[in-house]
Amino acid sequence: AEFLAGIPGTVGGALAMNAGCYGGETWRVVRAVTTVARDGSLRQRSPAEYEIDYRHVALAREEPAQEWFVSAQFELTPGSGADARARIREFLARRIATQPLDKPNAGSVFRNPAGKYAARLIEVCGLKGKRIGNAAISAKHANFIVNLGGARAADIEALIVDAQRQVLARFGVALECEVRIVGDFQ
Repeated sequence: AEFLAGIPGTVGGALAMNAGCYGGETWRVVRAVTTVARDGSLRQRSPAEYEIDYRHVALAREEPAQEWFVSAQFELTPGSGADARARIREFLARRIATQPLDKPNAGSVFRNPAGKYAARLIEVCGLKGKRIGNAAISAKHANFIVNLGGARAADIEALIVDAQRQVLARFGVALECEVRIVGDFQ
């Protein structure tokens, strides 16, 4: 699970969206999860009970979610500690070189469309560095929106909508959010 090193977020968030990179995905190493329902009851579940896809996890036949993850059991492959540390160093070096880790952000904003990279589509539209308020599409990686200090949720949402609109107009590709938007930001 070395691929998870440096991904911002929590175990619950990684489970909810099947976080991953560099060929790895969270649910490939999950043995079981514990969930809590609205009534407070806890339940043990296996991965077989979920529909799992690229950046998507849903309890089969249940949308929107009525249960939330509170813990997980991971099944990891035994190996050399030195090899694991080397892979982690490699992954972190790649992140530092390609992602805006020096500014607050929520990670990749959009899912990669089939056979394409969201960042490249956004970049070709000339949106790298575009700013609304104190939020900006990262000049380092176009699939990241960074907080330059005091950014409002409405500013971030406006950048998301603008990127979606421009990519759709230019390429006919509808970018889907990888981040989950909660609330109304009028």
